[in-house]
Amino acid sequence: MRLLDVSAVLDRERDIRQAGPETKVLEQLDDETAKYAILSHRWGTEVDYDEITGLMKMNEQDRDEVRQRDGYRKIIKSCEQAKEDDLRWLWIDTCCIDKRSSAELSEAINSMYRWYHNAQICYVYLNDVDESALPTSQNFIRFGGSNGWPEWFSRGWTLQELIAPTELEFFNKSWVSIGTKQDLTSTLEDITRIPQDVLRDVKALSSTDSWERPSVAQIMSWAADRKTTRVEDRAYSLMGLFGVNMPMLYGEGSKAFQRLQLEIIRATSDHSIFAWNPKRQGTWNLGSVLADDPNCFWGCHDIENVDTNDFGDKLVAYMRQGIPGKVIDRVKLFWLRRRVRPLQLSRWDVTNLGIQVSLPVIHCRGLPQYFFTVVLPCCDRDGNLLTVDLHSRGHSFYERRRVLTWTTIDSVPELRSLRFTYTQNTVKSCHNLRLHDRRVSWHGFTRCGTFPRKIVDNAVTLSSQESTLVILVYANNDVGSRFAVGFGYCLGQVWSCIVCDECPAKQETLSWVDFAKQVHDGLWSSSINQTYLHGGFTLIRNAHLPQTIWDARIVCRNSDSDYSDVMIDIEQCPGCCTGPREKTFMSESHALWLPWMSNKRGSHKLRLDGELARFDFSSGQGIAVSNNAFLEAYGSSDISSLVTMATPLVATSNAAATYLRKCRNVVLIPRIWLIVRSSPTYPATKACHVPVACGLRMRLP
Repeated sequence: MRLLDVSAVLDRERDIRQAGPETKVLEQLDDETAKYAILSHRWGTEVDYDEITGLMKMNEQDRDEVRQRDGYRKIIKSCEQAKEDDLRWLWIDTCCIDKRSSAELSEAINSMYRWYHNAQICYVYLNDVDESALPTSQNFIRFGGSNGWPEWFSRGWTLQELIAPTELEFFNKSWVSIGTKQDLTSTLEDITRIPQDVLRDVKALSSTDSWERPSVAQIMSWAADRKTTRVEDRAYSLMGLFGVNMPMLYGEGSKAFQRLQLEIIRATSDHSIFAWNPKRQGTWNLGSVLADDPNCFWGCHDIENVDTNDFGDKLVAYMRQGIPGKVIDRVKLFWLRRRVRPLQLSRWDVTNLGIQVSLPVIHCRGLPQYFFTVVLPCCDRDGNLLTVDLHSRGHSFYERRRVLTWTTIDSVPELRSLRFTYTQNTVKSCHNLRLHDRRVSWHGFTRCGTFPRKIVDNAVTLSSQESTLVILVYANNDVGSRFAVGFGYCLGQVWSCIVCDECPAKQETLSWVDFAKQVHDGLWSSSINQTYLHGGFTLIRNAHLPQTIWDARIVCRNSDSDYSDVMIDIEQCPGCCTGPREKTFMSESHALWLPWMSNKRGSHKLRLDGELARFDFSSGQGIAVSNNAFLEAYGSSDISSLVTMATPLVATSNAAATYLRKCRNVVLIPRIWLIVRSSPTYPATKACHVPVACGLRMRLP
């Protein structure tokens, strides 16, 4: 490896005008024998290999420009710290690698984990921390672009740079020490989800027993939501953590992560690599059992491997639990336990035809024969075995989604030799949602905000290239009621869920952002079987708001393959006061109150008090009763939300009765507006607001 000579760099900087053009600051050394410090940092305006070696060959103006960069100051400060620690050598990725050489770059990337591990100490420079201590709680206002923590913790390469070194020290923006890895393990675990025993001793990653070291899914979960400048680096930055090597092929895109997983499979028989969360995979990619990127492993930090010697017993125990009240064939269970042997489970074969493994297979009740479930020798924090739903096509098997329930078990598992296909579909897909949530305001609810990203113009685009889950929070502070609506994108389908705040008393101490984050984290680890939005139907999903008389509901309609209309609404509880309830489907021809139906119905003529009137066969916040000539002159901002009845002035009771008699659809009428002319000089104005027919509901016969 090429290392900076600390003394040479500092001497040159001290006598910059006297230093000669041939001053040598870099030396080629062996990382196994040299004693050196290493820097981990967030890139900014850096100094590269050519600039650090050719600094004294530049003219004075160019040299001064380089020396004023933040990257150059990092080099000098790092050298000063290394000298203070009695270390002669220093390695920094920006200037110690000649990136013009693809061979040197490939060697550095494949060796980087070892270089950080062999360093005497690693200096972590946090350029966005001013305080004298590492932040201990998330601050989305200050660190909004990096999940509420300093940006260094959101980068892909810094994961191995945190784990690999034995000694690591953090420095703030002013290069003041703010703690070491050994002293901050508890805080670092909260930030990164990396267990403290791994932070204290990196040897925990290299245990010879697969059930004692962190699982592949767990390690992958540490990298979820981290970012890299190049897509390929999301895979390359993880090679050292798994102890694998592979050539660098910049330009291959997401295929790099597929290659990484195949290398991991060749090096270990860890089945948790199949236990990724499909909610994080937005592509309709049923052709591969491998994940698209590390984001798919978000929430898998509690997955552990099961000792293959104990897997047979755990499988039998779960079968007894999964088929309550039924007589189980004990002979089949006996042979199942005998056949599930460690050697069979550990033997993997990767060919061009797929990944060949032996696993227990269960046929699920109520599903076609080509759908079945595979049981993995992995468990969650509660000891529950994990299953994966597969789709069989001849000799190929396609992963569908991860399931954590045993409700469909109807038979004893059968050990089979399976061939999983891993051909990756690189076509990315997305889905757009048009939100209609104006009706929630009629009951005093307002949208507090969205998490983890903002929504512009009531439109949401769900894509596998970004976060595939968005949370909207609504609250009525007058009654202390709050709920969240989550929209996600999984395997090419949109799914939704309503989560109510079950503890209204805590709303004063738990901000809407914290509530949204709790919902966000909870939805990732919940089953999605019953939350998909089905194309071609208008779907209603309700949930009762605790300690209120209201239901929150989502009404969804897929307009086409790329767009869906979604209405978030509040309605009076029908009386059951339990929830969530089952979803229902409806015909739009009877749902005139849906906002996307307003522009399809036109007008209708009827008589009020003997006069012919025009009735907009639509719905909205109320009924506007006015003379034809002055309705358009009504300048209210919410005129579009009114059902208009153009007529000479009539009694409000007659207007309401006629509306209900004529419309006869499922509709809630909160108010009626009377519009009159105040004088010939001024336009029509709202003379009075009469709250009639509140809560009145009529249904189709």
